[in-house]
Amino acid sequence: MRINERIRVPEVRLVGPNGETVGIVPTDQALKLAVEADLDLVEIAPQGRPPVCKLMDYGKFKYENAQKARESRRNQTNVIIKEMKLRPKIDKHDYETKKGHVVRFLGAGDKVKITIMFRGREQHRPELGFRLLQKLAEDVQELGFVESSPKQDGRNMTMVIGPHKKKADAKIDADAARSAKAEERAQRQAEEDAEREAAHAAGPVAQKKERRRSENLDPEIEA
Repeated sequence: MRINERIRVPEVRLVGPNGETVGIVPTDQALKLAVEADLDLVEIAPQGRPPVCKLMDYGKFKYENAQKARESRRNQTNVIIKEMKLRPKIDKHDYETKKGHVVRFLGAGDKVKITIMFRGREQHRPELGFRLLQKLAEDVQELGFVESSPKQDGRNMTMVIGPHKKKADAKIDADAARSAKAEERAQRQAEEDAEREAAHAAGPVAQKKERRRSENLDPEIEA
């Protein structure tokens, strides 16, 4: 962006500091107005005829733009695709374990690629893999949706499940859940400490045990 003396056109269409339209004025006059207002003359639309310029605090403008760009980068999330591999004849326990991983991935806002691996004669029973993928999609439908329908790829059958929740939102929820758990633990610890202190304060004072002469001592020997 050209500012102040770097603007070398004879005239500009001037916009005031509050967005008001001043009109077409000679560039020298626009620069004079900028100096009087302790502002900068900034070219915001060089393609205009004449170019559009605005009176503003250019340093503040750059700072605010940098802040916005930094915030945008902070909120930007990379799409991560996790992969989970299953066999068409997987047993119930292993299925529940694998499903748990898929639930965790979707809850974190990640996509999941499900791969069914066929071996030997299983390749001639693609319906087994298809039914398994359908079952998994139904089991996790509250967290994700089928983004890519099941399709055969050689010895494998694949399906992609996308999360309902965006990764940025999932991160916010996860941070909030961690904060809530930490607060709950701190509160529980404080209650336990208070109970211990109350029990200690209300308990009987231990009496000092009277020392007795040992029974092994000779009774004729004075203590």
